Amino acid sequence: MKRQIFLTVLFAFSLLAGAQTKYPVIVIETNYGTMKAILYDDTPNHSDHFLKLVKQGYFNGTLFHRVIKDFMIQGGAQDSKNAPAGAQIGGGRTDMDIMPEFRENHFHKKGALAAPRRGDNENPQKKSDASQFYIVHGKVYTQGRLDSMEMAVNVPIKNKIIREHYLPHKDDLAKLKTTDAEAFNTMLDSVLHVVDSLYEAAPGKFFLPAELKEAYSTIGGARHLDGEYTVFGEIIEGLDIIDKIAVLPVDGNNRPKSDAKIVRMYAEE
Repeated sequence: MKRQIFLTVLFAFSLLAGAQTKYPVIVIETNYGTMKAILYDDTPNHSDHFLKLVKQGYFNGTLFHRVIKDFMIQGGAQDSKNAPAGAQIGGGRTDMDIMPEFRENHFHKKGALAAPRRGDNENPQKKSDASQFYIVHGKVYTQGRLDSMEMAVNVPIKNKIIREHYLPHKDDLAKLKTTDAEAFNTMLDSVLHVVDSLYEAAPGKFFLPAELKEAYSTIGGARHLDGEYTVFGEIIEGLDIIDKIAVLPVDGNNRPKSDAKIVRMYAEE
């Protein structure tokens, strides 16, 4: 347990050491405690817009209206202000869409600050709904699960190469194995070299970045969202507040039965 805590803290500090600093720290005061977030420099459209809304007080008094444990907490909808208990809220605004800014170095680790959007059928460009945001709660992945994600893509690629460049020599190799060991080893080495070379150069292989694996296997995240939704910042203080909100009892629309309110959000001077 102590080692897990140490790794989590060490990982967090390693991220902050290289954190981008163009934007001010964003303070998110809620009725469950305070979080602090940074915005990323390389997602300027989302970061600029979010900062503008913060300075306008746009999110003050809104709720985290959609909460799913081990997934995320979503908030900022204007119709959530003073919404009566049980009311369905959070429809979003189509007049505030922003083109996506997907970045391989920003992924859905716990604490990631990201933009929701409408589904692909009505939104094929994956434009963000810039009137709301969500913060990832996520789950911790085992190393084996992360390895399996890579294998699911890479093994079929390797098998195709084997079928095309190894199997045609299978019968000849079987004969040589029983009659001429030296020739068998020479031929086998040659065939395997071709297979390995073709696999090395094959397009479409998939490997998770080491930083992502470290995050998802320690603090957790939501891997299935990567490349589908724009991540434009992250929580740097108050991850425990996400935990408190994410486990709140919810109704059939995933709205907390006890309001999780954004009391105030502002840029730190």
